[in-house]
Amino acid sequence: MTDAPRILIVDDDDTFRTRLGRAFSERGYHVELAADADSALGVARKQPPQLAVVDLRMEGPSGLELLKSLRALNGDIRVVILTGFGSIATAVEAMRLGAINYVAKPADADDILAAFQKAERPLEAVSDSFRPPSLARMEWEFINRVLVDCGGNVSEAARRLGMHRRTLQRKLAKYPPSDVVR
Repeated sequence: MTDAPRILIVDDDDTFRTRLGRAFSERGYHVELAADADSALGVARKQPPQLAVVDLRMEGPSGLELLKSLRALNGDIRVVILTGFGSIATAVEAMRLGAINYVAKPADADDILAAFQKAERPLEAVSDSFRPPSLARMEWEFINRVLVDCGGNVSEAARRLGMHRRTLQRKLAKYPPSDVVR
């Protein structure tokens, strides 16, 4: 198993990290696990992995900070970012920093492998059927991103967004808008 690809899995959820590690191990990968950015960097310095799966939100440095550090250690590392707080802004930032793909949780090993494989194929031209997200959808994503940044504090999020707290609560109570532009 010396020629097996090395994969580093970094997630602060112990159960998820362990299950994902076991799934990759069963698929023939040499798996290293880490709960945070500091321990992940320690593992990567000892024996650099070819692949990494990094959670966006963790205690301490974020997944984006870890992505920068991993790319500085090894420019050839291929990193997929995992997140339960997906937004267009963080996806763009992750790609700008060198991630090859961005996967929303819940995700399993097959989803992550598909993300790695998708990145290996050349980019396809944007089809005519591409529809950008609606303005309402982008507003909803932005509001939720600010709310997450405020630790779920609705009053603080409303202050940062420049709207009344009750208005924000009404917007949050609605379902996410459709991605279809009409």
